[in-house]
Amino acid sequence: MRLGRTGEQLRIHTSSFDPSNGMTTIVAVRHGETTWNRKRRVQGWAPAPLTDRGRAQADRLGVALAKGYDIDRVLSSDLSRTEETVAVLRDHVDAPVTYESAWRERDVGVHQGVSVEEMSERFPEYDLAESGPGAARRRPESGESLADVRERVIERWEKALEECEPIETVLVVTHGGPIRLLLGHLKDLDIVETILEQSQGNCSINEFEFDHETGAVRIVRENDTGHC
Repeated sequence: MRLGRTGEQLRIHTSSFDPSNGMTTIVAVRHGETTWNRKRRVQGWAPAPLTDRGRAQADRLGVALAKGYDIDRVLSSDLSRTEETVAVLRDHVDAPVTYESAWRERDVGVHQGVSVEEMSERFPEYDLAESGPGAARRRPESGESLADVRERVIERWEKALEECEPIETVLVVTHGGPIRLLLGHLKDLDIVETILEQSQGNCSINEFEFDHETGAVRIVRENDTGHC
């Protein structure tokens, strides 16, 4: 079942899917605003807590999810900001939760905590706009490349599709990077387009329908923040 409310950034992808066929709904959401989001610092795996605004966003997201979906189970990144978001969501969503490292944001290694502006100025070799596809393959010291993260996320996504049941609704609580990489994969975008041409607001909703008969996935909602 999908939400009826339309956010300002909602994108609908039309298809000839027949809802009478047994399909799985997967809803991917980003965590609430953190202190480092507000300060525009590169977070990686840092334990940055949600702000008051971030907790309020998560609460409104929980209300929207409860109204729009009958969620059977939750898959979540095991980083602290997603765990904190899940804790708020569970005031509204009664479903078992599994925390997994596969849904984590990119590990930025030694660059963790650097401001977004400083990152671009001091390390242009990691800037997709400046260095193009090569930047997607570069690994910061003790960190991951964007290509590494895409491989990790898509591998877990494909496994999730294998594990899901028809007429099941699965909620994935994750981060902006993994959601954009997943959307880029489904749209057949390269990593540069994936990151530079897409955005994900805090507590955005993204909805996918998986047809078990054909193996096809349809993007139903994308970066919907109308509830926030």
